[in-house]
Amino acid sequence: MKADVLIIGGGMAAAWAAIAAAEAGASVIVVDKGYMGTSGVTAPAGPNHWWVGPDKALRSEAIERQSAKSLGLGDPEWMERILDITYRHLPTLARYYPFGSDGHGGTYYSGIRGPEYTRALRQFALARGVTILDHHPAIELTADADGRITGARGHALRRNEAWEIRAGATILATGGNAFRAGLLGSHTNTGDGFLMAAEAGAHLSGLEFGPSWSHSPVWASTRTLPYTGARYYNAAGQELDIPPLRQSHAHHQALASAILQGPVLADLSDAPAELPPILRRIQPFTPAPFERRGIDLFKQRWPIRLWGEGTIRGVGGIDLADRDCRTEVPGLFAAGDAATRELVAGANSGGGAVNAAWALSSGRIAGAAAAAEALRHTDQGASQGLGRYGLHPTSEVRDFDLASINAQVGEHIHGYTRAFWRQESSLSDSAAQLDALWHPIAAHGHARGETLVALRESIAMLATARWATASALARRESRGLHQREDYRQTTPNRPHRLLVSAFDTVIVAQPHLESA
Repeated sequence: MKADVLIIGGGMAAAWAAIAAAEAGASVIVVDKGYMGTSGVTAPAGPNHWWVGPDKALRSEAIERQSAKSLGLGDPEWMERILDITYRHLPTLARYYPFGSDGHGGTYYSGIRGPEYTRALRQFALARGVTILDHHPAIELTADADGRITGARGHALRRNEAWEIRAGATILATGGNAFRAGLLGSHTNTGDGFLMAAEAGAHLSGLEFGPSWSHSPVWASTRTLPYTGARYYNAAGQELDIPPLRQSHAHHQALASAILQGPVLADLSDAPAELPPILRRIQPFTPAPFERRGIDLFKQRWPIRLWGEGTIRGVGGIDLADRDCRTEVPGLFAAGDAATRELVAGANSGGGAVNAAWALSSGRIAGAAAAAEALRHTDQGASQGLGRYGLHPTSEVRDFDLASINAQVGEHIHGYTRAFWRQESSLSDSAAQLDALWHPIAAHGHARGETLVALRESIAMLATARWATASALARRESRGLHQREDYRQTTPNRPHRLLVSAFDTVIVAQPHLESA
């Protein structure tokens, strides 16, 4: 197939990119590993958006607060852009989504019910003439002789056949990487876009700022919203001294330490009185696991765990080369969680609100810019696939236990003792063990069809873990989500970003902040 713009991914950023590209006059194809409208972490959530009206004083105040949270790595100009784009474009969904009342005679736009939101975005995109190919995971990007991206190749799962799409511009909106941690809605978020971008020559940035975490019962991933005022107890009924959630690292570290010693029970009886009646409306998937077990989550206690989110609600992703969400690879754009969010979140999580606004606005920026570029681009003929790992083994083909590899990778990213007590020795040990996993699968891994999709997912998770670990080793300070036990201070000199790239030997570079 051919299109002006190809979008890889099917979540919030992909949908807004498709809508913007179509509105700019481009023909658009979206390929989603899952089913666009239900796949991704937005669908089971209740995302709020960073929402500030056009009043200059209010926006300046909001940007000042967010800049302080970014710990020197945010860009106020980008913050202003995403506030403006979000404020102008979120209401355009009203034809497809039933926004509620703000209680003062107006409309409440910022808070969205995830299942209805993603369904509405699909309807909006279809109404704009976008072609959606569900269950069509992308495997590799393609490029012409000059290295310009010309589209992608992948596998149609239901038809069990290969596909190739030529496009004048391609957008990676594949989401972040949850490393198969079990986070609700994240099964398709395996860093595929990171892998494809890096194979094409792009850098990634900010991967040391993570992982992020959510609180949930031990038996099911839900969402963290109800836990703002939670108290915690051990199995003997003694209340634990856990710092409040706003003290992010101290809170998570203390909770992880307690969980490692035995069951920890959450108690939400002190939750705000207004929360129980509206929780189902805000996050409809959160109450269900409790109701199935006959538990009143606001009156009873239950065992809790921290569910790793990888780069979801974190910071890191594909580095952006300009204000149009271009990568450094010609013809390739990135948006949403697939792109670095350092520009608006800095060293700290963008949480729900900032990340949601970023997904919407970066999607629209990338979509409009990709359409403009594609409409003036002339197809240069033959293309070649850029995929390397799992496609072109350099040694005799072997079979690999992917489930075991995925579990080991997940432990190095989300294992409590490694994630919450980072230091040179543990990070170096993780780097060595991840390298030991990488080199055999890089040299001997090969598959076709649906099996290749799974192999590439494992390779993408392993590659991302190596990049994140190398970045964490290179940043010898504590800043935001990145906390080192052996470097507890934030360096007083000018903050810097870290760019990471390459495969066999990971390379970490420190660019000037102005280049962001």
